[in-house]
Amino acid sequence: MKNHFSVFLFSAILLFLHCNQTLSQSPTAAPAKAPAAASAPPPAATSTAQASPPVMVPVQVSKGPVNVIKILQKAGGFAVFIRLIKSTQEDIQVFSQLNDSRDGVTIFAPTDGAFSAIIKSGVLNSLSDHQKIELVQFHIIPKILTTANFQTVSNPITTLAGSGSRFALDVITTENMVNVTSGLTNTSVSAIVYTDSQLAIYQVDKVLLPLDIFAPRSLAPAPSPPKPKKDDGADTPVVPKDISGAVSCVMLNTMLISGVIIVAAAFPL
Repeated sequence: MKNHFSVFLFSAILLFLHCNQTLSQSPTAAPAKAPAAASAPPPAATSTAQASPPVMVPVQVSKGPVNVIKILQKAGGFAVFIRLIKSTQEDIQVFSQLNDSRDGVTIFAPTDGAFSAIIKSGVLNSLSDHQKIELVQFHIIPKILTTANFQTVSNPITTLAGSGSRFALDVITTENMVNVTSGLTNTSVSAIVYTDSQLAIYQVDKVLLPLDIFAPRSLAPAPSPPKPKKDDGADTPVVPKDISGAVSCVMLNTMLISGVIIVAAAFPL
Protein backbone atom coordinates (compact mmCIF):
# COMPACT_ATOMS: atom_id res chain seq x y z
CA MET A 1 0.00 0.00 0.00
CA LYS A 2 2.79 2.33 0.84
CA ASN A 3 4.50 1.49 -2.48
CA HIS A 4 1.38 2.46 -4.47
CA PHE A 5 1.10 5.71 -2.59
CA SER A 6 4.73 6.53 -3.26
CA VAL A 7 4.35 5.86 -6.96
CA PHE A 8 1.27 8.05 -7.10
CA LEU A 9 3.00 10.86 -5.24
CA PHE A 10 6.03 10.67 -7.48
CA SER A 11 3.83 10.78 -10.60
CA ALA A 12 1.98 13.82 -9.27
CA ILE A 13 5.24 15.62 -8.63
CA LEU A 14 6.44 14.88 -12.16
CA LEU A 15 3.15 16.12 -13.62
CA PHE A 16 3.37 19.29 -11.55
CA LEU A 17 6.92 19.99 -12.69
CA HIS A 18 5.97 19.37 -16.33
CA CYS A 19 3.07 21.80 -16.14
CA ASN A 20 5.23 24.50 -14.58
CA GLN A 21 7.82 24.09 -17.32
CA THR A 22 5.15 24.39 -20.01
CA LEU A 23 3.65 27.49 -18.46
CA SER A 24 7.04 29.10 -18.03
CA GLN A 25 7.90 28.53 -21.73
CA SER A 26 4.61 29.82 -23.23
CA PRO A 27 5.20 33.50 -22.38
CA THR A 28 8.56 33.39 -24.12
CA ALA A 29 7.05 31.78 -27.19
CA ALA A 30 4.46 34.53 -27.66
CA PRO A 31 6.96 37.32 -28.48
CA ALA A 32 8.32 35.22 -31.31
CA LYS A 33 5.26 36.18 -33.32
CA ALA A 34 5.72 39.91 -32.63
CA PRO A 35 8.06 40.56 -35.60
CA ALA A 36 5.39 39.32 -37.98
CA ALA A 37 2.89 41.75 -36.49
CA ALA A 38 5.46 44.56 -36.53
CA SER A 39 5.99 44.14 -40.28
CA ALA A 40 2.42 45.36 -41.00
CA PRO A 41 3.03 49.16 -40.63
CA PRO A 42 5.25 49.59 -43.75
CA PRO A 43 2.39 48.88 -46.23
CA ALA A 44 0.19 51.32 -44.34
CA ALA A 45 2.87 54.02 -44.58
CA THR A 46 3.23 53.41 -48.31
CA SER A 47 -0.48 53.80 -48.94
CA THR A 48 -0.50 57.05 -46.96
CA ALA A 49 2.34 58.45 -49.09
CA GLN A 50 0.49 57.60 -52.29
CA ALA A 51 -2.65 59.38 -51.09
CA SER A 52 -0.86 62.69 -50.39
CA PRO A 53 -2.26 65.59 -52.49
CA PRO A 54 -0.17 66.46 -55.57
CA VAL A 55 -0.44 70.18 -54.83
CA MET A 56 2.13 69.70 -52.12
CA VAL A 57 4.71 68.64 -54.69
CA PRO A 58 6.02 71.35 -57.06
CA VAL A 59 5.33 70.15 -60.57
CA GLN A 60 6.35 72.08 -63.68
CA VAL A 61 3.48 72.26 -66.14
CA SER A 62 5.67 72.17 -69.24
CA LYS A 63 9.27 72.66 -70.23
CA GLY A 64 8.45 75.52 -72.60
CA PRO A 65 6.34 78.67 -72.22
CA VAL A 66 2.77 78.24 -71.07
CA ASN A 67 -0.12 78.59 -73.50
CA VAL A 68 -2.00 81.81 -72.79
CA ILE A 69 -5.01 80.75 -74.88
CA LYS A 70 -5.46 77.52 -72.92
CA ILE A 71 -5.16 79.35 -69.61
CA LEU A 72 -7.90 81.81 -70.59
CA GLN A 73 -10.09 79.02 -71.97
CA LYS A 74 -9.74 77.05 -68.76
CA ALA A 75 -10.56 80.12 -66.66
CA GLY A 76 -13.69 80.83 -68.72
CA GLY A 77 -15.41 84.11 -69.53
CA PHE A 78 -12.79 85.46 -71.97
CA ALA A 79 -14.17 84.25 -75.33
CA VAL A 80 -14.11 87.68 -77.02
CA PHE A 81 -10.58 88.47 -75.86
CA ILE A 82 -9.40 85.02 -76.98
CA ARG A 83 -10.94 85.58 -80.40
CA LEU A 84 -9.19 88.94 -80.73
CA ILE A 85 -5.84 87.49 -79.67
CA LYS A 86 -6.13 84.73 -82.27
CA SER A 87 -7.35 86.95 -85.11
CA THR A 88 -4.52 89.46 -84.53
CA GLN A 89 -1.97 86.63 -83.95
CA GLU A 90 -0.84 88.30 -80.75
CA ASP A 91 -0.64 84.87 -79.13
CA ILE A 92 2.45 84.33 -81.30
CA GLN A 93 3.89 87.61 -80.04
CA VAL A 94 3.28 86.62 -76.43
CA PHE A 95 4.79 83.18 -77.00
CA SER A 96 7.89 84.80 -78.52
CA GLN A 97 8.17 87.21 -75.59
CA LEU A 98 7.97 84.36 -73.08
CA ASN A 99 10.40 82.18 -75.04
CA ASP A 100 13.02 84.74 -76.04
CA SER A 101 13.01 87.11 -73.09
CA ARG A 102 13.46 86.78 -69.35
CA ASP A 103 11.34 89.86 -68.67
CA GLY A 104 8.09 87.91 -68.80
CA VAL A 105 4.61 89.14 -69.75
CA THR A 106 1.69 90.73 -67.91
CA ILE A 107 -1.81 90.64 -69.44
CA PHE A 108 -4.89 92.60 -68.39
CA ALA A 109 -7.69 90.35 -69.68
CA PRO A 110 -11.14 91.95 -70.13
CA THR A 111 -14.11 89.66 -69.54
CA ASP A 112 -16.85 89.05 -72.09
CA GLY A 113 -19.05 91.41 -70.11
CA ALA A 114 -16.42 94.13 -70.48
CA PHE A 115 -16.68 93.89 -74.28
CA SER A 116 -20.48 94.02 -74.37
CA ALA A 117 -20.68 97.83 -74.53
CA ILE A 118 -18.35 98.30 -77.52
CA ILE A 119 -19.86 95.27 -79.28
CA LYS A 120 -23.47 96.48 -78.99
CA SER A 121 -22.50 99.96 -80.14
CA GLY A 122 -20.68 98.54 -83.17
CA VAL A 123 -17.42 100.17 -82.19
CA LEU A 124 -15.44 96.93 -82.10
CA ASN A 125 -16.52 95.84 -85.58
CA SER A 126 -15.75 99.30 -86.98
CA LEU A 127 -12.08 99.06 -86.03
CA SER A 128 -9.53 98.34 -88.72
CA ASP A 129 -7.22 95.34 -88.49
CA HIS A 130 -4.38 97.58 -87.36
CA GLN A 131 -6.52 99.17 -84.67
CA LYS A 132 -7.57 95.75 -83.37
CA ILE A 133 -3.90 94.80 -83.10
CA GLU A 134 -3.20 97.99 -81.14
CA LEU A 135 -6.21 97.33 -78.90
CA VAL A 136 -4.96 93.85 -77.97
CA GLN A 137 -1.37 95.03 -77.54
CA PHE A 138 -2.55 97.79 -75.22
CA HIS A 139 -3.58 95.06 -72.75
CA ILE A 140 -0.16 93.35 -72.82
CA ILE A 141 2.90 94.57 -70.90
CA PRO A 142 6.27 93.11 -72.00
CA LYS A 143 7.42 92.34 -68.46
CA ILE A 144 6.15 90.47 -65.42
CA LEU A 145 4.33 92.56 -62.84
CA THR A 146 3.38 90.92 -59.58
CA THR A 147 0.88 92.46 -57.19
CA ALA A 148 3.84 93.72 -55.17
CA ASN A 149 5.34 95.36 -58.29
CA PHE A 150 2.17 97.42 -58.78
CA GLN A 151 3.08 99.49 -55.73
CA THR A 152 6.45 100.56 -57.12
CA VAL A 153 5.94 100.57 -60.90
CA SER A 154 6.63 103.84 -62.74
CA ASN A 155 3.74 105.37 -64.67
CA PRO A 156 2.91 105.47 -67.49
CA ILE A 157 3.52 101.79 -68.22
CA THR A 158 4.83 100.82 -71.64
CA THR A 159 2.67 98.26 -73.43
CA LEU A 160 3.24 96.32 -76.64
CA ALA A 161 1.20 99.01 -78.40
CA GLY A 162 3.81 101.63 -77.54
CA SER A 163 4.29 104.49 -75.14
CA GLY A 164 3.64 108.20 -75.00
CA SER A 165 0.52 110.22 -74.34
CA ARG A 166 -1.53 108.38 -76.97
CA PHE A 167 -0.88 105.00 -75.29
CA ALA A 168 -0.63 106.09 -71.65
CA LEU A 169 -1.54 103.37 -69.14
CA ASP A 170 -1.30 104.05 -65.42
CA VAL A 171 -1.55 101.63 -62.49
CA ILE A 172 -2.48 103.11 -59.12
CA THR A 173 -2.68 101.01 -55.97
CA THR A 174 -4.70 101.64 -52.85
CA GLU A 175 -4.98 99.56 -49.70
CA ASN A 176 -7.08 96.78 -51.23
CA MET A 177 -7.37 97.67 -54.90
CA VAL A 178 -5.29 97.99 -58.05
CA ASN A 179 -6.75 100.62 -60.38
CA VAL A 180 -5.86 100.71 -64.08
CA THR A 181 -6.60 103.80 -66.16
CA SER A 182 -5.99 104.72 -69.79
CA GLY A 183 -7.39 108.24 -69.78
CA LEU A 184 -10.65 106.98 -71.26
CA THR A 185 -11.13 103.87 -69.09
CA ASN A 186 -10.90 103.57 -65.34
CA THR A 187 -11.20 100.04 -63.97
CA SER A 188 -9.64 97.76 -61.38
CA VAL A 189 -8.12 94.29 -61.19
CA SER A 190 -10.97 92.05 -60.05
CA ALA A 191 -9.18 88.67 -60.02
CA ILE A 192 -5.85 86.95 -60.59
CA VAL A 193 -6.35 84.48 -63.44
CA TYR A 194 -2.82 83.04 -63.51
CA THR A 195 0.61 83.87 -62.19
CA ASP A 196 4.07 82.31 -62.16
CA SER A 197 7.64 83.55 -62.50
CA GLN A 198 7.19 84.53 -66.17
CA LEU A 199 3.50 85.23 -66.74
CA ALA A 200 0.79 87.12 -64.87
CA ILE A 201 -2.80 87.39 -66.12
CA TYR A 202 -5.19 89.74 -64.30
CA GLN A 203 -8.93 90.04 -64.91
CA VAL A 204 -10.37 93.50 -65.57
CA ASP A 205 -14.06 94.33 -65.95
CA LYS A 206 -13.64 97.04 -68.58
CA VAL A 207 -11.83 97.17 -71.91
CA LEU A 208 -8.80 99.47 -71.75
CA LEU A 209 -9.38 102.03 -74.49
CA PRO A 210 -6.22 103.81 -75.72
CA LEU A 211 -6.46 107.45 -76.65
CA ASP A 212 -4.73 106.74 -79.96
CA ILE A 213 -7.77 104.81 -81.21
CA PHE A 214 -10.81 106.11 -79.39
CA ALA A 215 -10.03 109.79 -78.77
CA PRO A 216 -10.44 112.15 -81.73
CA ARG A 217 -7.23 113.74 -82.79
CA SER A 218 -7.14 117.54 -82.72
CA LEU A 219 -7.22 118.99 -86.21
CA ALA A 220 -4.12 120.89 -87.22
CA PRO A 221 -4.80 124.60 -87.96
CA ALA A 222 -5.05 125.54 -91.61
CA PRO A 223 -1.83 127.02 -92.96
CA SER A 224 -1.89 130.81 -93.19
CA PRO A 225 -1.35 132.34 -96.62
CA PRO A 226 2.27 133.21 -97.37
CA LYS A 227 3.28 136.76 -96.62
CA PRO A 228 4.45 138.87 -99.58
CA LYS A 229 8.19 139.01 -99.86
CA LYS A 230 9.95 142.31 -99.68
CA ASP A 231 11.86 143.12 -102.91
CA ASP A 232 14.61 145.62 -103.49
CA GLY A 233 12.78 146.86 -106.62
CA ALA A 234 14.94 145.13 -109.18
CA ASP A 235 12.24 142.80 -110.42
CA THR A 236 9.23 144.94 -109.52
CA PRO A 237 7.37 145.98 -112.68
CA VAL A 238 7.11 149.77 -113.17
CA VAL A 239 3.55 151.00 -113.41
CA PRO A 240 3.35 153.59 -116.26
CA LYS A 241 2.18 157.00 -115.20
CA ASP A 242 -0.79 158.64 -116.87
CA ILE A 243 0.83 161.40 -119.01
CA SER A 244 -2.10 161.94 -121.33
CA GLY A 245 -2.74 165.38 -119.81
CA ALA A 246 0.85 166.48 -120.29
CA VAL A 247 0.79 165.33 -123.92
CA SER A 248 -2.34 167.36 -124.60
CA CYS A 249 -0.76 170.48 -123.15
CA VAL A 250 2.35 170.06 -125.27
CA MET A 251 0.29 169.63 -128.44
CA LEU A 252 -1.80 172.71 -127.64
CA ASN A 253 1.29 174.80 -127.05
CA THR A 254 2.79 173.56 -130.30
CA MET A 255 -0.34 174.51 -132.24
CA LEU A 256 -0.43 178.01 -130.71
CA ILE A 257 3.20 178.65 -131.56
CA SER A 258 2.64 177.45 -135.12
CA GLY A 259 -0.36 179.78 -135.49
CA VAL A 260 1.61 182.76 -134.23
CA ILE A 261 4.38 182.05 -136.72
CA ILE A 262 1.95 181.80 -139.60
CA VAL A 263 0.22 185.06 -138.69
CA ALA A 264 3.54 186.84 -138.34
CA ALA A 265 4.64 185.62 -141.74
CA ALA A 266 1.42 186.82 -143.36
CA PHE A 267 1.58 190.31 -141.96
CA PRO A 268 5.19 191.49 -141.87
CA LEU A 269 5.89 194.65 -139.93
